[in-house]
Amino acid sequence: MVAIPRLVIAAPSSGSGKTTVACGLMAALRRCGFTVSGHKVGPDYIDPGYHALATGRPGRNLDPFLCGEELIVPLFLHGAAGAGVAVVEGVMGLFDGLEPGEATGGPEPGDSSGAPWPGFGSTAHVARLLGAPVVLVIDASSAGRSVAAIATGFARFDPGTDVAGVILNRVGSDRHETLLRDALSAAGVPVYGAIRRSPGVAAPSRHLGLVPAAERAGAAAETAGRLAALVAESCDIGGLLALARRAPGLTGPPWDPEAALAPPWPHGSRTGTVRRPGPAGDDGSPGGAGHRPAGRERPLVAVARGPAFTFCYTEQAELLAAAGADVAGFDPLQDEELPGETAGLLLGGGFPEIHADGLSANEPLRRQVAALAARGAPVAAECGGLLYLSRSLDGLPMCGVLAADTAMTDRLTLGYRTARAEAESVVTAAGERVRAHEFHRTAAIPGSGRQAAWRLPAGGREGHVAGRVFASYLHVHWAGYPGAAARFAAACGAAVAEPAAAGRSR
Repeated sequence: MVAIPRLVIAAPSSGSGKTTVACGLMAALRRCGFTVSGHKVGPDYIDPGYHALATGRPGRNLDPFLCGEELIVPLFLHGAAGAGVAVVEGVMGLFDGLEPGEATGGPEPGDSSGAPWPGFGSTAHVARLLGAPVVLVIDASSAGRSVAAIATGFARFDPGTDVAGVILNRVGSDRHETLLRDALSAAGVPVYGAIRRSPGVAAPSRHLGLVPAAERAGAAAETAGRLAALVAESCDIGGLLALARRAPGLTGPPWDPEAALAPPWPHGSRTGTVRRPGPAGDDGSPGGAGHRPAGRERPLVAVARGPAFTFCYTEQAELLAAAGADVAGFDPLQDEELPGETAGLLLGGGFPEIHADGLSANEPLRRQVAALAARGAPVAAECGGLLYLSRSLDGLPMCGVLAADTAMTDRLTLGYRTARAEAESVVTAAGERVRAHEFHRTAAIPGSGRQAAWRLPAGGREGHVAGRVFASYLHVHWAGYPGAAARFAAACGAAVAEPAAAGRSR
């Protein structure tokens, strides 16, 4: 039984101020001397970046659709290890989740990978799995006594979800606050804070939501500081802590990347054998990033970072390290060379379309990426990474690894997906089924290569597989599919071994 004080910050709908309150609370608790763990419900990459600024620890996602219900508590315990309190930011409205058959128009016949019941993957779903009390952030800017009806309705809608109180956001005046508090008191709803309208603390937004913290550098840190002060002066921090401590202990072990790599894996293909190079040192010590066991070479995986590539789940690097690879970050906007002895390349998502000029101008790195792929090194790219590997992005030259051109469009592509791997690749087994997420306003022409990465339920094909290059618009959370890390690390190890073997044969 593990006791971690925790609470969920939720709202009736998007735009109510969840991120403002959650980040402000995380930062305020940290200022009080607590070690704080930040978590985000759903597939969002941007909010965890702000959580990391507020807490000083990696942001973590909790997504039942991408990873499976059975991993939510283990992943939470792993991410919150060593923390004195955890704050979980919700997604959309409290009860908004997937409906049966919603992902990609429904699963294939006989495929149970879609949502099994309404509201699957919602904030309420995760709160129930964690046994965590929920604090509802209500936008009171255009409401009076009606906030009491909203709060009581949410509290009574699902008896299994513990809606323990509210924080009022965008309150207009002392009189407005008194009216709101009186109505909620009469309804028996605890109020844990009342935040005045504060447009100066909002993070800027653009076509896919908030601008990532990594693109705002010092400005984002200043925002976190202002949020901490705002929440500290507007909310009952002591009361929220007491509420978090009310959460019961959680049973079971935390998620462990080395244990996760032992087949059978929780999702996808459970057949075949994957060589897992060097999961631990010869002395039994963990084979984490930066650790090189005596007498055994660990392949180096270069991972794109920086303002253009901010979409990456924290567990991906942890799995690669456990699978026997060293992980090194690089910034395609600034670095003209890949990290030394790079054996494989991971290009996650982000906003290459915003930084296309800078990415294109860094011709030395583009040429090096193309040469790395041409000599057979494993390369895996998701969404933004696909744009970078293409021939061009909005007419600007990119790496030219893929026989495709990419461009911004007016159409938002957003949603969960189910897909089946078309072929064996450096991250998938042929026929493997995955749950994924798609989120972009760009398009690739053609949308798939001669060998596609995925086949979608309606029969469409998506992505590119060419030799050891894998590129797709779909984001897959590797904690739900640890075989991806094992395959990629093994492919990198094989790529390192091939030149040495060729030299010995000569």
